[in-house]
Amino acid sequence: MTASFRVACVQTNSARTIAENTAPVGDLIRRARDAGADLVLLPENVSMLEPIGRLLREKTPEEDAHPGLATFRDVAQQTGVWLLIGSLAVAVGDGKVANRSLLVDATGAIVARYDKIHLFDVDLGGGESYRESATIAAGDRAVVAETPWGRLGLSVCYDLRFPHLYRALAQAGADFLSIPAAFTRTTGRAHWHVLQRARAIENGTFVFAPAQCGTHAEGRETYGHSLIVDPWGEVLADGGEEVGIIVAEVDPAAVARARQRVPSLQHDRPFT
Repeated sequence: MTASFRVACVQTNSARTIAENTAPVGDLIRRARDAGADLVLLPENVSMLEPIGRLLREKTPEEDAHPGLATFRDVAQQTGVWLLIGSLAVAVGDGKVANRSLLVDATGAIVARYDKIHLFDVDLGGGESYRESATIAAGDRAVVAETPWGRLGLSVCYDLRFPHLYRALAQAGADFLSIPAAFTRTTGRAHWHVLQRARAIENGTFVFAPAQCGTHAEGRETYGHSLIVDPWGEVLADGGEEVGIIVAEVDPAAVARARQRVPSLQHDRPFT
């Protein structure tokens, strides 16, 4: 296991066009690097939070032509930071887009991609309703990526509610879990902290959860409270409700210590 490193989660209030978001997010990445971060994580929909499906499809480029991705890769290379781009909308054909998380190394190279598996189709009451499946093509592959500090399991937002995904990532060797999100204010107030801590505790992993915050286009509200959680479930940093960054020191050896104390990964049993 490697030595300690510093991780940062960036909290944003993304607007509905790529052009409005890339420069401010780039500045936040640089702030995180100046604060000593080796790994920086961005939230879901970081380059564009467009709530109307028709407009999202019209605005979304393919990955190779995505200006937000190009900018963030350049910033990673310029700063020498590893960067988890929480998610971007990426055109994939058939009138659908992927909600894609990308891990970029310190040279700006893409080293892993993950398309969000679980789609947020819910009715929360009071007229608050979401149908991601109308616009987004679901992924079908779990992804664990190598980093200089250990293995990172990738996920996005609503995936948080499906613990079997995180168990699979942990059993595949993940030391850290990335859970970038644009959690609604309604569900965030009720569930965000307890679910993030649960994913860390039950798998003996660090959780890095950068989030959107505030009020967005068409009145959509996101919860904020980006979190860094250790493998024992302790919250090391909480981003509150404002745009900014949180930073914490991460000791990868804490993963082994937590799993030695409660070796539940060794106790999984098949059942019918």
